[in-house]
Amino acid sequence: MTRTFLCFLVLVCIACSSPTPRTFDGQAAYVHVVKQCELGPRPTGSEANRATGDYIISELEARGWTVETQEFTYRGTPVRNIIGKTGEGPVILLGAHYDTRRSADREDPSQPVLGANDGASGVAVLLELARTLERDKLKHQVWLTFFDAEDNGQLDGWEWCVGSSYMAAHLEVMPAAVVVVDMVGDADQQLYLEYNSDPTLQTQLWELAATLGYTQTFIPEYRFSIYDDHVPFAQRGIPAVDIIDFDYAYWHTTQDTPDKVSAASLERVGRVLEVWLEEKLR
Repeated sequence: MTRTFLCFLVLVCIACSSPTPRTFDGQAAYVHVVKQCELGPRPTGSEANRATGDYIISELEARGWTVETQEFTYRGTPVRNIIGKTGEGPVILLGAHYDTRRSADREDPSQPVLGANDGASGVAVLLELARTLERDKLKHQVWLTFFDAEDNGQLDGWEWCVGSSYMAAHLEVMPAAVVVVDMVGDADQQLYLEYNSDPTLQTQLWELAATLGYTQTFIPEYRFSIYDDHVPFAQRGIPAVDIIDFDYAYWHTTQDTPDKVSAASLERVGRVLEVWLEEKLR
């Protein structure tokens, strides 16, 4: 066996043992949308909500994330926030809510909302990030945070954003930044700047999206002021941003179903967050 051939074998072994770079896959994220919706509507306190939380936990643990839960009771209803943690350093919190609205009050209040976009899309993005984030590239500790009890505001005296408000009020470690993803899967994606978001961090994310070629969907114009899961953290002085597509015709209706969600839309949002965490944060 010649020295040249031995060198060739060594190079082949090195190539085979090198980990394959992981990139956010919108189709893989879309599978998480479908799996959540197969459980049915998932309002806080329901069996489907509990099953969704269990699904999130199992996915995080399968990817090697350390999982913690934060459980409390609100108006006699059990609430469970879920946090997957990895890395070291200042905390970056990415958040999404996994509950769905129990009343489709923009259409038929007697029916619940399936929540393919309003709930499942944000969860799907975070779960795909749990698979693809390359931990050796992270300069921060990342918390993938799944809020319960966001979406029943103004129903029977409920407040909005119950889970995130509880978490923000009980923080023992202050995150360096919070980014919430909500209603990000619309096939006709239009992600505008939001008035309650931190302008500096928001600009960074939208400029990053532009470098990735997403100028048609990450639109650097202000349109909405939204009370969402980012606000309780912003009220504590933490830079917080809401990535949300509020131009969604099926919001709080029975028509918020998986066929309205696009894998390409999920991928754009996921890629922005993936590149931001792995390459831009220092």
